[in-house]
Amino acid sequence: MDVQTMLGLWWTVPAGLALAGYVCSLAGLTRPQRAVWVTARVVEVHAPGHGEPGNDGIPVTIEYQDPGTGREFRLRHENKRGDRVLVAWVGQEFPVRFPRRRPERFHLMLDSEGRTSGTGGPNCMVILLVLGLVVQSFFAWGWQWGLICVGGLLLLVAALSRDGEYARARAAQLAAGVTVQGRVVAVTRDLYSDGEGGESVSHASVVAFTTHEGVEVTALCTQGIRNIARSLGRDIPLRYAPADPSLLTADPDHERHERASNIKFIATLLVAGTASIGMGAYCLHHPWPLT
Repeated sequence: MDVQTMLGLWWTVPAGLALAGYVCSLAGLTRPQRAVWVTARVVEVHAPGHGEPGNDGIPVTIEYQDPGTGREFRLRHENKRGDRVLVAWVGQEFPVRFPRRRPERFHLMLDSEGRTSGTGGPNCMVILLVLGLVVQSFFAWGWQWGLICVGGLLLLVAALSRDGEYARARAAQLAAGVTVQGRVVAVTRDLYSDGEGGESVSHASVVAFTTHEGVEVTALCTQGIRNIARSLGRDIPLRYAPADPSLLTADPDHERHERASNIKFIATLLVAGTASIGMGAYCLHHPWPLT
């Protein structure tokens, strides 16, 4: 087998890995499926201090029970195991997973939707496979078919995207929300290096507020607050959803701009995909003079 033939069979690697991953998922052998999933409750919130790093989110102490032994665990989470917590309050509940017989090695998940089947890796392989096949179509079938494949991919991305659905649901919840007065109790500071000697600083405001139900909430805000670096001690209005205080905003106008951007993005994908398919199909039957 020569080198060209081997390169032509590149797709067997991601296809094989994806197939193996889906088989493991069907057999219940993936790591998330073999893990134990329980619900953890926040018992302490440790707000970052002024000037401290905020990249790890809000540290919390959680409490959960190992269903195998009945033993209670009370451990601190600081973004080293699982998702980063940006909004926290005592009594908040999160899904937690840990290996069987190792309950202290927990991973905190902000949600478990689509994460219990272990198909994340195979799905990534499928995406890589599709992208590679689209690129290969330009060389194997000609640029006209390549345009058609690109257009089909763009339409598929638009059809599968949930950004619009998420934005509409968030808008509906915030529209029915309430406004309270929050206070910036600290401003975090994170220093980043670009590897070439340059440095940049990122700030976030640690905001504390009390809901109408009397729940004390701490949130890390990076949007909607003017001059974040000097916002310490400032009182700011916050709008939150009563059913879920983690759904909040300090800038409703920014939320509207975000929704408009999501709609424009999906519309752009649809228009670009349709145009690409149309141009490719037209050029198949009406070759350009230079081709």
